[in-house]
Order: sequence, then C-alpha cells, then structure tokens
Amino acid sequence: MSLRGGDPAEIGGYPLEARLGSGGMGTVFLARTSSGRPVAIKLIHQQFAGDDEFRIRFRQEVAAARRVSGAFTAAVVDAAPEAEQPWMATTYIEGDTLAQRIAVKGPLNGAELRRLAIGLAEALRDIHRAGVVHRDLKPSNVVLSPEGPRVIDFGISRAADQQTLTMTGRVIGTPPFMSPEQLQAPRGVGPRSDVFSLGTLLVYSATGHGPFDADSPYMTAYQVVHEEPSLGAVPAALRAVVESCLDKEPERRPSADELLVLLRDLPADLGGAGPSGEGLCGRTRDVITEHHLATHATPEPAAQATGNEGTGGTGTGGTDTGTAGPFGRRLRRRWRPVLAAAVAVAAIGGGVAAMQTGGFGGNGGGKGESAAAAGAVLPDGFEPWRTTVPGGQEDIPDELRCVARGDALFCGGGGVVATRMRAHDGSRVWTAKSPGVPVQGMHLVGATGDTVLGYRFAAEDAPQDPFGEVVALDANDGRELWSVPTGAQSTAVTGRSRDAVLLGSAVVTVDGSNSRFEARDAHSGEIAWTTPFPADTRCAPVPSGPRLLAMCARDAEMDASEVRRPTLHTLDRSTGALGRPLAVDGPAVPVGTADGSLVLLQVRMEGPASVGYDGVVRVDVASRKVAYARLAKTYAGAPGMAAGTVYVSGHTGLVTALDPATGRKKWSRQTGVEGASGPAAGADALYFSSATGRVVALSPSDGRRLWSTDPQADGLSGEEGASSRVTVAGRAVIVAAARNTVFAFDARKPPESG
Repeated sequence: MSLRGGDPAEIGGYPLEARLGSGGMGTVFLARTSSGRPVAIKLIHQQFAGDDEFRIRFRQEVAAARRVSGAFTAAVVDAAPEAEQPWMATTYIEGDTLAQRIAVKGPLNGAELRRLAIGLAEALRDIHRAGVVHRDLKPSNVVLSPEGPRVIDFGISRAADQQTLTMTGRVIGTPPFMSPEQLQAPRGVGPRSDVFSLGTLLVYSATGHGPFDADSPYMTAYQVVHEEPSLGAVPAALRAVVESCLDKEPERRPSADELLVLLRDLPADLGGAGPSGEGLCGRTRDVITEHHLATHATPEPAAQATGNEGTGGTGTGGTDTGTAGPFGRRLRRRWRPVLAAAVAVAAIGGGVAAMQTGGFGGNGGGKGESAAAAGAVLPDGFEPWRTTVPGGQEDIPDELRCVARGDALFCGGGGVVATRMRAHDGSRVWTAKSPGVPVQGMHLVGATGDTVLGYRFAAEDAPQDPFGEVVALDANDGRELWSVPTGAQSTAVTGRSRDAVLLGSAVVTVDGSNSRFEARDAHSGEIAWTTPFPADTRCAPVPSGPRLLAMCARDAEMDASEVRRPTLHTLDRSTGALGRPLAVDGPAVPVGTADGSLVLLQVRMEGPASVGYDGVVRVDVASRKVAYARLAKTYAGAPGMAAGTVYVSGHTGLVTALDPATGRKKWSRQTGVEGASGPAAGADALYFSSATGRVVALSPSDGRRLWSTDPQADGLSGEEGASSRVTVAGRAVIVAAARNTVFAFDARKPPESG
C-alpha cells in the first residue's frame, strides 16, 4: 500500500516506503534502516498523543515488546515513546496474518495445523518466561512467516509482576478470543489467560470459527464465561488438548511449557475433524492427567480487585422473577432457528429503542428528533446522577434504552421489561423485570402519556410461556395491562430489531407465529386490525415519518440467510391494508426519513458476512420512486440518522456524516470513543456514546469535537450496529451503558475528562 498525501516522509530518521495498515490507535509503515534492513514502524495517531492514558499504554507496549524480543516475536529496533507523536520500530515480518490466511484458503489441517500449534505454544512460552502476559492473542496478531508463526502487537500486554494500568470502563481485548477472567476481572489476568486465548486460536485455525461464536459481542462474552466450547469440528487428536486450554478455571489449564509438551506428543499428522478417534482422545487425556500430576503449576500473579461498582436507587413494584437457565442451551434450543435466518444481516443489526413517528431510535430520524431539546432547560431540581437498574438476568452485561416524557424517564432492555425513573435525580418509581435472556437490540418499544411498552422473554424453566412477548404497563404504577406473544424475525428482514412499533396511541406488533401484523390500542390492548403477511414472506414494521411501512422478504431468502431483494409496502394505519410491493436492491437497513423518503443503507456482503455499507437508497412510497447512490467507500459501524443526515459510527471511534441524497461524505471525525452508537440530537450538538458510557459531543455542521467524557461503566464494546444510547431531555443528557447503568448530566457541564 503506497504512502498517502499527508503521510510523513520519515519517522525517527527512518525513510518510509509504504503503509502496511492503519487501526484505531495508529498507523504502521514499512521503512528501512541505514543498512537497508526493513522495519515496521507503528506511529500513534495524533489525537491520542496528548492522552496520558494512551501514552502510558504505549510505554508499556514498548517495554513489553523489548522484554520478549525473541525467535517468535518481532524484535524492537528503536522507539520514541516520549516523542510528540510516539512511535516504535520493530523488525518487519513478511507474511500473511492467520486471519488473512484462513479468510483466503480456509482452515488448516494435518501437519500444517500441528506446526502452527507448536509454534504458537513456543511463542507463548517465551513471552511468559520474559514475565509478560500478552492479553490479546487473536488471528490478526499472528503472522505466518516463512520461519514459522510470530506473535505481534503487545499494545495491551503487561508485565506479570506489574499491576495493570487501571482503565475505568474498558474491558480491552477481542471477546471471541478472551478468557473468562479477562471478561470478569480484566485488571488481574495472568499467563493462563493467554493459554485460554491460544486454545480459541487453535479452534479457529482448525475450523475457521471460534469455540464460543455467537451473534453479538455480549452473547459471545456470556458463552465464554458460562458455556462449554463448541469443538465438534476440531480434529480428534487435538481436541483434548484444546479442552484443557479452555477450562473455565485458570489453575486447571496447562502452562505454556506443559502445553508445548502435550502438543509435541501429538501425531505428526493430526488428521481430520469428526467424532472418530475417541481412543486417541482418551490417550491424550491420559497424557494431560499424567503431566499435571508430575509437574507443578506455574504460579499466577494475584488478580487485582476491581472497583467502580454501580450504585442503584431503590424502587418498588414490578415483577421479580427467577433467572433463566444456561444461556448456551437457550441459544441452541430456542434462538437458533431465528438467528440462522438472521445471520446475513446480524452483524449490521442492533436495536431501535423507542420507535416513534418519523424516527429510528430514541431520537428519531426526521426534523422533529430534537424536539425534547428545543427548550434547552434542565428538568426541575436536576442534579447529575447515576444508577444501576436490577434486571431478571443479573449476570448478562446488557444495556438499556430510554425515552423521556417530561420528568418521567422510561427505560427497558437487559432483563428489564421497563422501569420508570425520575429524570431529575434517577430515583426509581417502579421496575418490571424480564426473567429470560434478552435478545440483542430488543430494548424498549416506547411510551405514551399513560402506557409503557417493552419486551419480556421467558425463563428457560418456563417452556409453556411464549418465548417473547410485548408487554404493556401502566406508566404510573407499572402494573401489567396486557401482553401478547411476538415473533422474533425482524432482524433477519430489516437488520434492525423492531418487532413492535409505537405510532401515536397504537402499537403494531408481529404475531408469535410470524404470519401477520396486529394493531392494538396501546393502553387497552383492544385489537384495531390484523393483516396477514403476503404469501410466502415474512415481514417487519418500519415507521417512515407519519407513514407505516411493511418490509418483507421471501421465505426462501430468509431460509437461505440471503435477503437480497426485500420489498416495501405501505401499511394503512387505520385499516392495515397493504399497498403494492416496491422492491429494493438489498440487503438494506432502514435508518430514517429525509424529505418524506425512507432512507436505507445498502449492505456490502462478502460471502455470508457483512463488511459494512456501500450505498444509500431513498424510497418515496407516495410516488413509488427508488433512488440509489453509491458511497465512495465501504463504511462499517453503527448507522443512525438525525436532521436529514446519515451517520456511521465505526468501531474505532470514526464518525462519518453522509448526504442521504447523493451519498457524498459531509465530514469525518475520529472521536476516540470506541464502539460508539448514535446520534442523539441536542439543541446544538450530536451525541455519540459507547457501551462503557463514554460520550462525545460533536458539532452537526462540521463534526468538530465539543467535549468528551471518560468511561463510566465496565463493559465490552457493546452490540453490533447498536441504536443510540443517549436520550436528551432538554439540557439533560441521559446515557445508558453496560450492565444496566444509567447516568445523567448537564450538557453545559459534562463530566471532566481525565
């Protein structure tokens, strides 16, 4: 990749030849020493150079890389962690990453797989002997050089004899390859956390997928912590070794030295996958048992205590029900048919919190989305506050979504059907819990003046109950008014979880059999009309300004997980009558309304996986005109819309504003808020926030950063394609974060950063 305009000509006296790649924290360049030796130089992005926390992390990376510079890593050649723009030069390792190799050629097998396993175990042994814990072993951090695998990127590693840098609100790593203790107590992981990660790498190398893969980061994280790995496709000879690496308890895993012995004892050709070879697996287990009896486990550094536990107010009323059974069993038994249909668009999914007229998310997509902020005043008696809302599933790191109605704040999701809080101080009035495992993106339907509608999911031990229900609650006291089973197919059709839409005083739902729409009075539950789906299709409701649309996909496309040609129908709000179908080139995700037209983003697919958005579609249902515009590049991240502009928030914090009519980029801004969703529109700002509760305010005109805050909750990067986590109530900014954390502050006096 050639250098770009604006790239430096040299760094630290090393002339640059090419770009090797760029990530959220920095750019890597190919350079040469004076003797002609190739080196890779990592240059930290300018916006992080003034961040003391990132400087500390970079100094730790340099120190860790220097400690482990050996045969299985990239040796440090030079570094300047104190430079105005910090950088580090390492030996250049030629070769594809493990991720690139498997993406192009598929999984490894036989002798090649055994060589990789032994090489990685040797690398891990050397890293641990140097007293370092890597903490981010993943396919993109393994380079397959001609001499064997090399482990790179020590950006979040630490010395085993050193306390971890305290980073409130950040669980750093990549969920499919993280250990249970790294997800639960990230400040105190030891060397055997890397052994767990190596086990996941070996499964990925042998099968092309991880042992805990699920349809969202938090689902994956839950499976890592609570469920058994999926190892059916791992070659039988390797399976028992991998099982020992993936033990939930660190002390029961082999050390890197022990693992190396076990791998070397395996046959030269590991053979294929499948249930055969049980005798060989048994002999391998015997080797593991004998080896553990004959050796002492390597002492692990003590885990550091974690802090920053959320505090919650007290609330009364609502439903207090039991917890569900193991998450993985529920996923396989009750979710798998739905998620299989959704796989083509699951990566771009994410939920719409409160679906009001003209909106996609808590703050809508039309010109009225900032009405709550128009007065720009604080609720009476407002003071900054923070609370944690207890849900029916306490151990799921989920998020809420909220809507404000005067001083009443209604939130739902994360094991909570709905809760009412006071917007001025966060005190809870009532809470109704959901006993089952929540579905990603299905948080809250919405609220009227007297009714709140949310989702309830059945507990594992209640098979007679509907899997999912829309529940109406009295806004004043939280008592249940009515409930109705609902389908769970909307994500597969639209890429958004919207099984119910609130329009004025009516709510439109999809019935439990996924065969028809049902419209009811939101408070009484009285049915106004029902409309069956068109033959051989499944549909989801989509609001578009004052109109209601049905977005439908053919059964055959749903079954094949390839919704390539969805159709849109007008759906009469009074009678439920369906208009003529209007086809759209897909897959496409509705994001909002501009100038009376529904706006969708076209999804670029590579095989069964989404890699982002590469086009914008505008549908005028009145004139039945469909207009397409290509984007200059593919944008990956969480989509949203405000004041007639489309926004995509990338995982690394890059926010891009796009014109929905032309697809032209208006502006792009690196915010540093990883995994952000948004936007939520205030009087003079757009708000984007991550699952950790970190918030950034940007100018709508040019993306200029107005202010940003530090994280407020421990959590992962959150849902893929998440809806906005911010609710604006006048001048009050109310933020939902991981683990059902909610906090609020004055937009003119945001929490100080740093």
